[in-house]
Amino acid sequence: MTMNFASGPPAGAQRDYYTALYQAALTISSSLELDQVLQSIVKSTAEAMHVKACALRLLDRGTGQLQINAVYGLSKHYLAKGPVNISHSLIDNQALQGTPVFVSDARNDPRFQYKEAARQEGIVSVLCVPLEVRGEAIGVMRVYTATPATFQEDDIQFLSVLASLAALAIENARLYESIRSSYDGVMAAFWGVDMTPPQTSL
Repeated sequence: MTMNFASGPPAGAQRDYYTALYQAALTISSSLELDQVLQSIVKSTAEAMHVKACALRLLDRGTGQLQINAVYGLSKHYLAKGPVNISHSLIDNQALQGTPVFVSDARNDPRFQYKEAARQEGIVSVLCVPLEVRGEAIGVMRVYTATPATFQEDDIQFLSVLASLAALAIENARLYESIRSSYDGVMAAFWGVDMTPPQTSL
């Protein structure tokens, strides 16, 4: 993220990006606790990009809403502003089609669903990228700034990679849960059979 240079982040920012990517990969490989992994990713993202906040939302296809799964830097009041409907949030709708979306001023952009809430929270610029699993969008990841900002290609690539890592963690957790449920079902079926030898009368 930058306001004064156009060739990409300075060397220090790039080092922050490498560190955040390493930490995210390490967390994913060492933990099966999905909430912990996602929270670590959004925190590392916000700190590396030097932004106000970062949030990760997963799409509930039944309701058409994006449910918050991990957040760093946003107030409880802002998070309670109301549901994020993809039919009303054009930036999320576009991101779910696989395209990163930049909003220079969320307080005035008609694509942003909660403009007044953004103003009260002190949110200005927003970058939103999709979370994709095997080519299918399952949610979005956003970063928010407190001052007007632009995002360079390196910023977009960094956020997209973190979103991919988050999507991988979600998919791994779902696969693990599916395997565990199948195992539990097999064991329940097996042990549900009465294996006790019949008693004989004396």
